Amino acid sequence: MDRVEIPLFPLQAVLFPGGPLPLRIFETRYLDLVRRCLREETGFGVVLIREGQEAGGPALTFDTGTYARIVDFSQHPDGLLGIEALGERRFRILERRRERDGLNVAEVQWLPPESEALLPPEFAEIGPALAHALDQAGEPFASLGRRLDSAAWVSARLAEVLPLPMVHKQHCLE
Repeated sequence: MDRVEIPLFPLQAVLFPGGPLPLRIFETRYLDLVRRCLREETGFGVVLIREGQEAGGPALTFDTGTYARIVDFSQHPDGLLGIEALGERRFRILERRRERDGLNVAEVQWLPPESEALLPPEFAEIGPALAHALDQAGEPFASLGRRLDSAAWVSARLAEVLPLPMVHKQHCLE
């Protein structure tokens, strides 16, 4: 079983492979994380918070998340760092720990990717409907590369943009 250690970014959001994640970074531990990811060309794990808060203290998270890589960054007018990350692959947390600076780190196992099944013909109308919804949702979805013939890609984007409770989105990710 392959185990790898990655930094975690607990959020009140669920990220799917292929999905965009815009973030505003202000905590020192996450500014350091972004610097390290850019320098080492690595990513971080995004996990949904089960109990706790995004900023400040510790948070209890779900065990399944998505590894993300930073694809762009900018300085916001308010002085905060903005990053755009893209979900790559799912993982399951095997062990976790908290570093002295408060950064959560975990040993994870990569989960198999979704199968590359085509969207079945009986659902052909979902692709154009999703494209319209992504255009209406604006950035970062409007400029997202599209795979409207992929059942996995379409289902992940639907789970992202539909107004579902986060726990339901988490179940879709799992």
